Amino acid sequence: MRLEGKVAVITGGARGIGRAIAERYAAEGARVVVADLDAAETARVAGEIGRDSGGRGAIGVGVNVTSQASIDAMVATVVEEAGRIDILVNNAGVFEMAPILEITRESYAKQFAVNVEGLLFTLQAVARQMVAQGQGGKIVNFASQAGRRGEALVAVYCASKAAVISLTQSAGLGLIKHGINVNAIAPGVVDTPMWDVVDAQFAKYENLPLGEKKRQVGAAVPYGRMGRVEDMVGAAVFLASADADYIVAQTLNVDGGNWMS
Repeated sequence: MRLEGKVAVITGGARGIGRAIAERYAAEGARVVVADLDAAETARVAGEIGRDSGGRGAIGVGVNVTSQASIDAMVATVVEEAGRIDILVNNAGVFEMAPILEITRESYAKQFAVNVEGLLFTLQAVARQMVAQGQGGKIVNFASQAGRRGEALVAVYCASKAAVISLTQSAGLGLIKHGINVNAIAPGVVDTPMWDVVDAQFAKYENLPLGEKKRQVGAAVPYGRMGRVEDMVGAAVFLASADADYIVAQTLNVDGGNWMS
């Protein structure tokens, strides 16, 4: 029960890694806010988590992180219903790929709007609430091993996740004086529905059968397999807990040994 009594907002919380974190946070005693694009889906997922969390309840809130009005409305709703925000997990993200010569402005704008601008301004809005509360908080951003390097077919996504690592450093330094720890997690290849989309795009550009890229990247992980969503939750609990009070502006690799830093 390391998060007992805390209110935790998870963007992209209705599926994949976000949902796994929401479920674990609830098990650790937090009141969880599932924030995602589809308001009806967030309500359904929050209801399921609430039924399994010993009566603490969970909240579903629709949010579009590319809209400041939507971000502000989410924060206001959470404060109205739960009274405060203690933890933010910035997990919402999108992925697209293309060779350098085929990248479009539309794809670039979409990925940076969600992965960078959405993350930054969600962080800002929640941090302002945390500062007003005067009791600090924990913010966990989701970067990626893609932010540690370039990839020929994934230039924009890699750049957006490198920006997340940099923003984590700057925000961590800027907010620790308020008792707000900002850190990040950099997953490796994780077997989620998003990776099925990634696999299909690699199949297109590398002329591979569906499923082959997924098999290749899983086999290349030193641990011996792709990550699973449950592999991400321990780090997410740790960084949101008092155990991580002296950790500031860091990005923790959770990737089965793919990257060492």
